[in-house]
Amino acid sequence: MKLDFGFGAGTQSVLVPDSNLVGVLQAAPVQRMGSEEDELKRALRNPVGTPTIRELFRPGDTVAIITSDATRPMPTAKVMPLLLDELYAAGIRREDITLVFARATHRPQTETERRRLAGERAWAEICCVDSDPDDCLYLGRTAAGTPVTITRKVAEARRRICLGNVEYHYFAGYSGGAKAIMPGCSTLSAIEKNHGRMLLPGACAGELKANPVRQDLEEAAAICGVDFILNLVLDEHKEILRAEAGHLVAAHRRLCAFLDQVYRRELKKPADIVLASQGGAPKDLNLYQTQKALDNAARAVREGGVIILIGSCREGLGGEVFRDWMTGADSPEEILSRYAREGFRLGAHKAAAIAAVLRKAQVFLVSELEEELVRSVHLVPQPSAQAALDAAFSRLGPRARVLAMPSAGSTLPCLTP
Repeated sequence: MKLDFGFGAGTQSVLVPDSNLVGVLQAAPVQRMGSEEDELKRALRNPVGTPTIRELFRPGDTVAIITSDATRPMPTAKVMPLLLDELYAAGIRREDITLVFARATHRPQTETERRRLAGERAWAEICCVDSDPDDCLYLGRTAAGTPVTITRKVAEARRRICLGNVEYHYFAGYSGGAKAIMPGCSTLSAIEKNHGRMLLPGACAGELKANPVRQDLEEAAAICGVDFILNLVLDEHKEILRAEAGHLVAAHRRLCAFLDQVYRRELKKPADIVLASQGGAPKDLNLYQTQKALDNAARAVREGGVIILIGSCREGLGGEVFRDWMTGADSPEEILSRYAREGFRLGAHKAAAIAAVLRKAQVFLVSELEEELVRSVHLVPQPSAQAALDAAFSRLGPRARVLAMPSAGSTLPCLTP
């Protein structure tokens, strides 16, 4: 069978013998009720747990709309025209609205990137800026001790609306919801304090109730204050599948339940070889982001198996700390030993996550990175997905069982007895 995997703006194709292919983990089919615009309008007119924007907001309110940066597939440009219509109908002036791209610790964006993400109408009508981790206000502290330090444009607004797409997150349970505020609009020290809880029980993909990271970031968002959210679940082509709006937690939880119906996939037996992709740009800009596909793929591979990670990584490894930890160790075990000694550090946590996968399986990387650089981070470079699969068969034998995960960052394999 021929399979296509997203790779930057293009694809990588692989021919997998039918006798070896044990499955393709994809989203469950969902019947659409209308166009993307219809779905957005439905959500905005029927919010969960709050009044509508027209009922909730008042003339004179200053409004910060927090959305994702270029590393996320959130289609902000599709959302903004309808959201602006609602705000204007509530009497909000355009000069009182700011669109803030929550970049957390990611690099600052170019004007071209901000304009593309915002869309032409929002770019022309309102102020569009990156969050600034060096210009934050202290608003309090969570019960776990996380400082709630939020970028000034967001902290000083009278009203806050959070946008985001919901998918699985390897230690916060799910993306979306309060993550726009923490870590999206916070400082490095606050993010490190929150993310340090990833080492506690319950901090894993698909977990909400007992997840200490999710609990802490939602408490931080409550201290900051969020009046309204509009979150989305996207299909495998990055089109809007479902939208929910309203209360910070209630609307988010409804989308998490929907995500489980679509993207939580049962698996009876781990595979020998897993072909995994983030689905292409923008989610495979660098290895730091592509790691999310690797983490989910690790759930589906057997001990001693091979994961073929397919991601462009055209911007390199991603993050100075991450790069130093990955290239500065002679082995994955050295990374894990250092992490055990020194504890949580943002960037180092990604290196430790990759090292943990490497204890279980060998990872072949199909990317645009130089081969020497790939080897320096303890992965095996491969020139193409097909070459990687052929090499995996050579290593594990011609009868090796192959599982494909074309949207591995969004698909959660769950082994069942």
